[in-house]
Amino acid sequence: MELDYLILAVLVFVSLYYLFRLLNVNINPRLKRDSTTKSELLGLELPPGSTGWPIIGETLEYLRTAKQGVPEKFIADRRNKHSSSLSCKVFKTSLLRESMAVLCTAAGNKFLFSNENKLVKSWWPANFEKIFANTEKTDTTQESIRLRKVLSPFLKPDALHRYIGVMDEVTKQHLDLYWSSSSSSSVDYVKEKDQKVIIKVYPLAKKYTFTLACRLFLNIEDPKQVAKLEESIRHISSGFISLPIDLPGTKFNRAIRASKQIKKEIEEMVKQRRTDLHLHLLETSNSNHHHHHHQDLLSRLLMETYSDGKELMKESDIANKLYGLIVGAYDNISTTLVSIIMFLSQLPHVYDAVLKEQMEIAESKAEGELLNWDDLQKMKYSWSVACEALRLLPPILGTFREAITDFAYEGYMIPKGMKLHWNMYATHKNPEYFPDPEKFDPSRFQGQGPAPYSYVPFGGGPRMCPGKEYARFKILVFMHNIVTRFKWEMVFPDEKMIMDPVLIPTKGLPIRLFPHQSSIPSSS
Repeated sequence: MELDYLILAVLVFVSLYYLFRLLNVNINPRLKRDSTTKSELLGLELPPGSTGWPIIGETLEYLRTAKQGVPEKFIADRRNKHSSSLSCKVFKTSLLRESMAVLCTAAGNKFLFSNENKLVKSWWPANFEKIFANTEKTDTTQESIRLRKVLSPFLKPDALHRYIGVMDEVTKQHLDLYWSSSSSSSVDYVKEKDQKVIIKVYPLAKKYTFTLACRLFLNIEDPKQVAKLEESIRHISSGFISLPIDLPGTKFNRAIRASKQIKKEIEEMVKQRRTDLHLHLLETSNSNHHHHHHQDLLSRLLMETYSDGKELMKESDIANKLYGLIVGAYDNISTTLVSIIMFLSQLPHVYDAVLKEQMEIAESKAEGELLNWDDLQKMKYSWSVACEALRLLPPILGTFREAITDFAYEGYMIPKGMKLHWNMYATHKNPEYFPDPEKFDPSRFQGQGPAPYSYVPFGGGPRMCPGKEYARFKILVFMHNIVTRFKWEMVFPDEKMIMDPVLIPTKGLPIRLFPHQSSIPSSS
């Protein structure tokens, strides 16, 4: 009985909290009056749709379908409901306590991407704003633009070429340490009675992507230091869609504390690097030796100034930028690697084709020679496989925008302040763009490839993910190493990937490993 009262009290508290925020934060009467007046003058209505339940809107249904592994159902059900003689291209809903227009087509994606900072701007839910905590000089949108500008030179293909060997080296070390029967001490590694090895892919993929990000962005190689940072970062994604109640023990509170902790640790590293960099500059200024000491990302950021061009960026701001990049790499790339391993296990003919391509590259290398740019250029089929995995299982659902002026879209009024959502599954699983959309078919990405703006795992336009090439290099290097070493089978053949709140396998994707020397007969 006491438990029932406690649950009831929590529900009442949460409802009052949301109501308070709704009445005091999200409502701007003047904005609504101005938008309504303009809407009436234009003779346009808002897009068709429903706002769902009071306060929570349709958020629970949106999250429920994602957690069931069918996020496209939320979109498809509403498109079908609001379609008449013409296909529904936009509908209205209420998500995350905001009135929101969902654009459902490739043309809708193009519209949003092409009108960045003209009709729309980036928008982040309140949870993100709180967890990622704006810096003193910029808001989240401004900082995102600034981050892209700073990162672009570092993440361009030409700049990334020099890191392919490092990626290959770190990947080999990771597989030796955590996937090898002779040396692994990981809790995600188990040897069965018949000596077959089972590893759990999901946690190891996250460890791998985080280790490589720390190496490339922070120049950290110490496994203990990497493990300490990873311990904090694990809690962050769970706070993205949790109830925004900052009380001890809640997911939201843990995410905020973890965010502050990892930023603090990165900031200490930044301070130490600034000291080291200053000493290095003093030494080189007094000698004839000039080393390329400023080629890693952290060193580049230490030389960056604010938009006034005068003041060097503060350590806290640099830490924020590095933190955002590492968090993105931690979840998004790791889940893509998990998806690829799952599909290669389920589709032996696809695995065989990838293995053939990768073995031709491996056999062309001298002993101990690391991968290079030319090798990655030969991995055309492997990248088509990765693209198809990203189509079927993109690591996130999509992102959000906010209308910065009143405008019309497809005959409907989008008032200033209204939020907009583009969802990858709306086009990725649409047979109009991808016939037989549930079929895994890498050939979709050969030749001319998909229709423009129908395949958007990295976004598009000015806000195209700046780490796209970094992700491509990392994925291909990992695929090369994993398929040339192992074949594998899923312990649970029917295991699924779901969104909770990011893409995850329901059981962590345990697989049974078969090293090639014991599973594939020698050609000699």
